[in-house]
Amino acid sequence: MRIERVRVADGEFALHVWAPRKRGPGILLVQEIFGVGDYMEAVAEDLVALGYVVAAPDMFWRIEPGWAVAHDEQALPKAMSMVSQFDWEKGPEDLEAALASLRGLPEVDGRAGVLGFCFGGTLAYQLAARAEVDAAVSFYGSGVPGALGMLESVRAPLQLHFGGSDPYISREDVAAVEQAVEGRENVEIHVQEDGGHAFHNRKAPMFYQPGPADRAWRLTEDFLARTLPPGT
Repeated sequence: MRIERVRVADGEFALHVWAPRKRGPGILLVQEIFGVGDYMEAVAEDLVALGYVVAAPDMFWRIEPGWAVAHDEQALPKAMSMVSQFDWEKGPEDLEAALASLRGLPEVDGRAGVLGFCFGGTLAYQLAARAEVDAAVSFYGSGVPGALGMLESVRAPLQLHFGGSDPYISREDVAAVEQAVEGRENVEIHVQEDGGHAFHNRKAPMFYQPGPADRAWRLTEDFLARTLPPGT
């Protein structure tokens, strides 16, 4: 892993980069509320093994650069506080700048997608509506049900994941997303009915559920192989 710097009008932030040995497509990996830590690194390594160049921007740099904590109940209040301070106008602009930096890396063949979890799942969805991406994957983005009007602006293939037993995103809200994407050829949605929130986070014992996690990740791998195939 190496750190690149992304410059924007009012500062700069870190872009964590993991690259395979061969040149290939890029994936912008958008953190959940605990920062760019061991979970994001684990996901990045999974994607690198598939042949992707992965870049994870520090989305909390305007609040506290480099902030990352353990995925446990003690850290949850601080993590929620970080999200409450997040600038939802400048943050998506930062993400667009990070996407441009990713596309410009020497290891990247010009193609780039986005994959986000939780807080990052909402941002990944927003980025797909705001910018040109080749593919987008959003895991349990709590902001997605309230922003379904943005679907009209999403041109890239989009895959949405939710847990059917998520205490933070009601099943009724998930059903509204299912209804909104019905008939859209570029969008697919997968609901793990036994999945709670952050079920894929294998670094967080309080959230991780191996069954839903494995099923959703297989679907993600298949989606990326179809929409953003490495080595082409």
